[in-house]
Amino acid sequence: VQLQASGGGLVQAGGSLRLSCAASGGTFSMYIIGWFRQAPGKEREFVASISWSGGITYYADSVKGRFTISRDNSKNTVYLQMASLKPEDTANYYCAARTGGNTRDPDSYAYWGQGTQVTVSS
Repeated sequence: VQLQASGGGLVQAGGSLRLSCAASGGTFSMYIIGWFRQAPGKEREFVASISWSGGITYYADSVKGRFTISRDNSKNTVYLQMASLKPEDTANYYCAARTGGNTRDPDSYAYWGQGTQVTVSS
């Protein structure tokens, strides 16, 4: 499966953005989709994930209550709605797909999109 992330941009602190992850070339509904982010000089970190049906979601503590992950299998797309953005949310955001393993471990994800940059100004 191929993944394409989009929707990043520059936003002021307190603002909102919605990222999209569009999939092609596979049976999208069989994959668990995760969002990760990586800031310069830092390791890639887990942000959120969603089960194949959308019924189970996980969030990093740092984004819980501010970010919402959802999916539309009819459109082969996963969304990450980000609200109350903070400067520390600035990073390159990646979506990834897996069928098993640990939801918070990037090594469990076999397929990755190219990333979309989110910059939050103070």
